[in-house]
Amino acid sequence: MPENPKYKQIIEELEAEITQGRFKPGAKLPSEAALVKRFDTSRITVARALREMQAAGIIDRVGGSGSFVRLREARHEGLVFGLLIPDLGEIEVLDAICQGIANAPGSDHALLWGHANRDQESKEERALELCRQFIRRKVSGVFFAPLEFEVTAAETNRKVIGLLQDAAIPIVQLDRRIAARKEKSRLDMVGLNNWQAGYIATEHLIKMGAKHIGFLGYHAAASTISARMAGYQDALRDHGLSVEPMENPSDRSPSLDAFLCVNDLVAAWLMQSLLQAGTKVPSDVAIAGIDDASFASFLPVPLTTVRQPCHEIGEAALRTMLDRIDRPKSPARELLLDGQLVIRASTARQPDR
Repeated sequence: MPENPKYKQIIEELEAEITQGRFKPGAKLPSEAALVKRFDTSRITVARALREMQAAGIIDRVGGSGSFVRLREARHEGLVFGLLIPDLGEIEVLDAICQGIANAPGSDHALLWGHANRDQESKEERALELCRQFIRRKVSGVFFAPLEFEVTAAETNRKVIGLLQDAAIPIVQLDRRIAARKEKSRLDMVGLNNWQAGYIATEHLIKMGAKHIGFLGYHAAASTISARMAGYQDALRDHGLSVEPMENPSDRSPSLDAFLCVNDLVAAWLMQSLLQAGTKVPSDVAIAGIDDASFASFLPVPLTTVRQPCHEIGEAALRTMLDRIDRPKSPARELLLDGQLVIRASTARQPDR
């Protein structure tokens, strides 16, 4: 009788552990590397076992995050979640993440998009109004994208978190991180690995021959900005180059030959400014952004950028929320999904040889 194939042995053991409760619904399985070591086999064999389990509806695999035991849908029927995103409709990435939440498998859930008067209120007031609406509706959980640039953003974020915590409503932060009201309390967060995005974009510029790379962003303490800048700085140091942050592109040293921009909107503004000044992109100055906004490929010089896995982030956010509902006292989770470098003409110079 032929021996049971190795990948089937892996499936049988993992299924048994799921049945026995070692891995509960929503729990993350060990990484592929850990499974390779445990079963003393190849990565190809482990990957096949996980694919088979996904096809059988036992697990879900989330790019850049891992494999998770599929949640039992019956336990989550009729759940209603609030989207507390004051920038909804204004920031393309957040809109796409919300679509990922709405279309994610694994739960029969509904989303409340909320409504606030955009004409008469600030974003801070709008956020608090939406928060109170969701509390009155007794939603099952709230996906919250904290404010970043408004004058009272930090205070408003703390108020929102406090109100939701007082109402015992689970919270999953989207895209960016803030501290919870209690010093030792952390909140679940799902978003882009901003450090990785800054690193791979900068490393690409270096590989294309750039020696003096500036970083162009905003004056803000937002976690997204600081993480992208940290990735930029680490890439430069790893390749033996100096950090050259910029205040304004008009102040740039003539020796600067490339820019990493904190997002595609800033990159588009920089490109327009440079082209109007007679600077050629990319032959004089190469430009890279982050996000892969819908306009990035339609700029005068199509933009090299890092694409956010928005739908995957949305799916991971829903999974995190359902796990929080099932296990309210479990440690907070932070899932950061890697971005994908999209190379276009704005960095198309000859690489160093």
